[in-house]
Amino acid sequence: MQNQSISLTQEQRLQMILAPQLRQSLELLQAPILDLQHLIRAEAEQNPTLEVVEGLKTEPLEVEPNVQRDREEAMATDPAPDAASAGEADGAAGEPTETLDFSRELDLLSRMDKEESRYYFQQVTPEQQERRQYHYDSITQPVSLQEHLMSQLGFSALDTVAREIGELIIGSLDDRGYLITSPAELAESTGYGISQIKRVLQVVQQFDPPGIAAADLRECLLLQLQSMGRQRRLEYRIVDKYLDLLAAHKFKDMARRLDVPVEKVQAAAQFIATLHPRPGDLYNDNRSPVVVPEVVVRRDENGYVVELLDEYLPKLRISPRYERLLRDEHTAPDVKKYIAERIRSANYMIGSIGQRQSTLQRIAQEIVNIQTPFFDEGLSGLRPLTMARIAGKVGVHETTISRAVSGKYARTPRGVLELKYFFTTGIKMKGGADVSNKYIQDRIAELVNNEDPRHPLSDQELVGCLQSSGYHVSRRTVNKYRTILKIPPSHLRRTER
Repeated sequence: MQNQSISLTQEQRLQMILAPQLRQSLELLQAPILDLQHLIRAEAEQNPTLEVVEGLKTEPLEVEPNVQRDREEAMATDPAPDAASAGEADGAAGEPTETLDFSRELDLLSRMDKEESRYYFQQVTPEQQERRQYHYDSITQPVSLQEHLMSQLGFSALDTVAREIGELIIGSLDDRGYLITSPAELAESTGYGISQIKRVLQVVQQFDPPGIAAADLRECLLLQLQSMGRQRRLEYRIVDKYLDLLAAHKFKDMARRLDVPVEKVQAAAQFIATLHPRPGDLYNDNRSPVVVPEVVVRRDENGYVVELLDEYLPKLRISPRYERLLRDEHTAPDVKKYIAERIRSANYMIGSIGQRQSTLQRIAQEIVNIQTPFFDEGLSGLRPLTMARIAGKVGVHETTISRAVSGKYARTPRGVLELKYFFTTGIKMKGGADVSNKYIQDRIAELVNNEDPRHPLSDQELVGCLQSSGYHVSRRTVNKYRTILKIPPSHLRRTER
């Protein structure tokens, strides 16, 4: 056996570590507006010098150059974690305390007082406040699948032991609503009898949504049909015996085996398609994300312009109380040091938010400048666009563009669209011009929608149709786009009618 021992070794290596302020700045840049609200309020709870003020809002643009320089210099020092550590830094008890000079902080606050009407905050109209409050009141926390089922279990007529088993069953469901642990496995791991578990499982399977706690797709669909009282209908027999033929759209084979007309099999298949193969998805938290546009694109006499819709952004300022304490000559030096460091941290937060807003507006404006044909013509005018191209125009790194557009939406004349929507690869046309891949996908969807259902277009035939219109695409590209559009292959789209 090889000898094993513990030893200490030294290793020298280079490693990039992000400063806390830079990490915070990147986090603020990437966060959508709703997440940004939480980040700002969390920082305000930790930093007493940072105030969230109703009726005021941050104005991120037009910072005086000299004021911005002083703010950046003040950001260079990491804030102290608390007042106690600030006091310890000044020196132990009985030792002389260093003389602290707060002239720069006081000068900075004076400049901020003079300039606050320009870059610090501005009044919000009552209409904006009303819209923001309506938005807050409209956001509700969705009920999870487990919460929905547990509430029904609480109203059931089960005894205490059966309810405990019901909780085990509900806790063993996956996001789809399927039971991922068999009754036999539950019985073995818990000590309950398998017959007890099966009886409670039958009760849980009667809960809403229909099809819950099934072991597989077949049982899920059968449970839904049972809840509708369709056990004696054709669709129940198809799901029970011929689910594989249904998936392959082999309607003639099913009609022959069931001894019914093909038309009835097709009608039953259409009804089965209305059932939910994943009933748990109806209660997933990520089923309907709340979208709040941060950018507004409108047209004026000079073309399309971008405005930031930042009325949902919390309004910030430095606490006047702590400003007075910092200026007060009677305030203890260790307290002044703590306040100065907290103010630097708050100022960095406000500056980072302003930089975020400025960067987002510049990026959005460059996107709109390039994609003007899209706003004029629709999808056919969408131009291929890469993040590297926008990064070159704005003068930032490509990863900054990726962070800035992540989760951000724009209200445009063509609807509310994610900023990432405008970044697409291109397909060459015969004339040499590029067209967006989203437009090719739209053309594929249009061709499929207009095809003969008895003779659906194969991928090669779709290639031919596109090439005849001047688009150079391969069969592999068509297959990829068809998969993205969730369009089944031709043999699964074929119907007998």
